[in-house]
Amino acid sequence: MPTLTDRASRAPFWLPLLIAAVLIFADQALKGWALANLQEGAAPRVVIPGVLEWFLTFNTGAAWSMFSGSAAPLALGRLLVGLGLLVYLYLRPQQRFLSVVLAMISAGAIGNAIDGLRFGKVTDMIHAPPLSAITRSVGQGDFPIFNIADSCVVVGTIALLIGSFVLERKPKVQGGTPTDDGPTGKP
Repeated sequence: MPTLTDRASRAPFWLPLLIAAVLIFADQALKGWALANLQEGAAPRVVIPGVLEWFLTFNTGAAWSMFSGSAAPLALGRLLVGLGLLVYLYLRPQQRFLSVVLAMISAGAIGNAIDGLRFGKVTDMIHAPPLSAITRSVGQGDFPIFNIADSCVVVGTIALLIGSFVLERKPKVQGGTPTDDGPTGKP
């Protein structure tokens, strides 16, 4: 099974750029649609009853409105992180899985940076009642309204964490035979 360092399974340099571009476009398109078709403070527009609603809101901070009122510095930080990840993936192509998840995280950071730099706030419009039911059950109120960029960061980060535990590591070679006995090579 390929490992993260297996050269044969590395993604082409253009793959993360393409993934990021498509996700940034989708994020900005949905935000544009929301700004044109939804009104802040209006009742949610049901898409899938009990599962998904459109509800326009804005955030001048980060997740769960942390650092509210810091849109410009957060946008610059997000932009640097997003572009930094893409530059890294361009200069040092990685295994496909890692390229995809880092491209997702990059796209999310850049998508929200665009809003922060353009409007001084991030446009959010996706409300998932099942997520709110979970957060309310643990006494944390409604789950925050989010956007595609937020989803890219969260899903990419979760996939990265799971992948770091699941992906097979390259076994160490000791005395001509592979061993998986740890750093000392002793059983």
